[in-house]
Amino acid sequence: MSHPHILVIEDNREVRLSVRFVLEDADFAVAEADSPERAIHWLSGNKADLLLLDMNFERDTTSGEEGLRFLRWLQQQSLDIPVVAMTAWSNTQLVVKAMQLDAGDFIEKPWNNQHLLQVLRQQLKLKALSQRNRALAQRLERPAPQLVWRSDAMNQLMQRLSVAAATDASILLSGENGTGKSLLAQWVHLQSARASTPLITVNMAAIPESLFESEMFGHKKGAFTDAKEARIGRFELANGGTLFMDEIALVPSSQQAKLLRVLESGDYEIVGSSRTQSVDTRIISASNCDLPALTASGAFRPDLYYRLNTLEFRVPALRERPEDIAPLARLFVKRHCQRYQKPELPLSAAALESLEVYHWPGNIRELSHVVERAVLLTTEDTLSVQALSLPQPREAHTGSLPMMTLEEAELQLIRRALGDCQGNRQKAAEQLGITKSSLYRRLEKYGLAD
Repeated sequence: MSHPHILVIEDNREVRLSVRFVLEDADFAVAEADSPERAIHWLSGNKADLLLLDMNFERDTTSGEEGLRFLRWLQQQSLDIPVVAMTAWSNTQLVVKAMQLDAGDFIEKPWNNQHLLQVLRQQLKLKALSQRNRALAQRLERPAPQLVWRSDAMNQLMQRLSVAAATDASILLSGENGTGKSLLAQWVHLQSARASTPLITVNMAAIPESLFESEMFGHKKGAFTDAKEARIGRFELANGGTLFMDEIALVPSSQQAKLLRVLESGDYEIVGSSRTQSVDTRIISASNCDLPALTASGAFRPDLYYRLNTLEFRVPALRERPEDIAPLARLFVKRHCQRYQKPELPLSAAALESLEVYHWPGNIRELSHVVERAVLLTTEDTLSVQALSLPQPREAHTGSLPMMTLEEAELQLIRRALGDCQGNRQKAAEQLGITKSSLYRRLEKYGLAD
């Protein structure tokens, strides 16, 4: 657990040194700035948990105007950092002005060490309480995901997830695209002891390899050419809460060791900083790939896989839970009618039957899209088979491509392109209309990289 970081803003070197001795003995981490200008520069690339601000500096040792000017700047930046102001003499008018500019408390110099520590700890507690209250308010404003099921397959899964949610163990959700893994991750978070803390979601497939460390661990201003501003990483955002990493199988091989380290120890470094940070976060990850096969082929580290799958749950495809199709369809009709401000439309008996016999290669996501399109386009007061416009059954596709999942189709096309190009990957990528690096990612995904 990292120590609270205090920035002391004081022009007198001896006073700064005295404060440092007191605070470091009490397990605070201390940084110093000898003027408000230096403090502003420091805060542009660093984080503080609390500011201890002298109100009077060399330019103006009586009015406190420099301190007030800094408080106004801090207020404009919307930085959520508590401030304890201090001055060498009692000045009620200055105290009032500082409080109006969001200073949390006031200390007179010379101070009593125990009183100083008491004030600082109280302000840090108030900050933590405020953050928890905001997180709770966000949770109340954001409704829990609506999960609908009545199938035995989902009953068994939800019972097991209920037990897992109460622990802090890492959870891996596997299953096809569109089965609702991200909604289940939200549900697990809201059933856990961390429900009032942040849930941070990141799609690993959307992070370019060159920006992986910056996205996950953050970077300091100036850490690299385009780092014009400091960035907070996903792990820091999820500190105390839950981090959901979707498409975990697509983490580049070069970055898997760095991810493993933080999962094992909780330690990492911000890009551009040598200071080790610690994080406490619950990990939920998801993948539609065959991770054991990728592990066996060397495309995914076994030790990372074992760190992620302390508890692994397979989410059934929609075709494996046909009893859930009708209640899900009715839920989507209600949701999309509300969204497009239409009166709720009943599904005809024939329409429900057609939904239940369709094979749903795109799973729940496809069902939602089919219903949304029908709600948008129908001119009737009932959703019919015709309004749903479902693809014809497989038998009707004679002479055309057989029905298959997008992954199956992608894999067949890749193999065909490699065969046509005698294994030349550059030519195969050109034939497929993708870059060579995109082809390599797909080869790793399907265990064909060797």
